[in-house]
Amino acid sequence: MKRLNTGLAVLVAALAMSTATAQAQSGDATKGERVFATQCKACHTLERGGASVAGPNLYGIMARRSGTGQGYGYSEAMRRFAIEWNDQTMANYLRDPKGDMPGTKMVFAGVKRPDQLADLVAYLKEATR
Repeated sequence: MKRLNTGLAVLVAALAMSTATAQAQSGDATKGERVFATQCKACHTLERGGASVAGPNLYGIMARRSGTGQGYGYSEAMRRFAIEWNDQTMANYLRDPKGDMPGTKMVFAGVKRPDQLADLVAYLKEATR
């Protein structure tokens, strides 16, 4: 019975991750700009050469390794995880930063609504190029 429960938990987690990826790919960047403005902008900038505020500047974040951006003192956890930011890793992190990457300095509780999460990832992909 324990093996069945473990297998079921793994399957559910895999489905949740694939759903997050599909939603991130189908998000609306225009709506994501509003999500960013209300939930992220107080701590992050997006433009090339922008300042790091409470959090790092996010310009060029997609395809970059976590904890490697210039001008910000990243947590040991962010550097140690060394993940490459893409639709899936960004969606997973932004859904629950502390759960996805224990030890991160980010105090944000996460974007819980799947549609807002997809929109935000779509916007970040577009706005940080």
